[in-house]
Amino acid sequence: MNNNLNSTDFQLRLANRNDVDLVLDFIKELAEYEHMSDQVVATPELLAETIFTQKKAEVVIAENQGTPVGFALFFHNYSTFLGKPGIYLEDLYVKKEMRGMGFGTRILTYLAALAVERGCGRLEWACLDWNEPSIQFYKQMGGQPMDEWTVYRLQGDALHNMASRTVD
Repeated sequence: MNNNLNSTDFQLRLANRNDVDLVLDFIKELAEYEHMSDQVVATPELLAETIFTQKKAEVVIAENQGTPVGFALFFHNYSTFLGKPGIYLEDLYVKKEMRGMGFGTRILTYLAALAVERGCGRLEWACLDWNEPSIQFYKQMGGQPMDEWTVYRLQGDALHNMASRTVD
């Protein structure tokens, strides 16, 4: 990690409505990295509505010398076992040319501190099985894989089919 980054060079800030296009650009870059570009259907209007009007998620923008270099999108979840809220990190992305310089560490540190400040019991996220650089990064930060858990998802037609079911 490059320890020459001082606080005047690197800054984190919460995104605002004027950052919608930037957030969408980061989402598209992340999707390309994850080989999922064809799945991005978000629009600036949809992001503005769900993030900034409905406040369904929050976004942190990482900047180096005033230039955006990464972002994190997160929201609150809840642990019934802990009886506390948590923060779920949906996306953490740092531009390829800026990786290995400490930006991801600073973003994750910020989110951990935010979780503690907000009285959360945990900070959690998912990582693609093939993404070895990210897996190693998360393990170095103290992240522990939840090997005994499998994520399930309903989306698209499956979600609508389930929602329209009648239960006897």
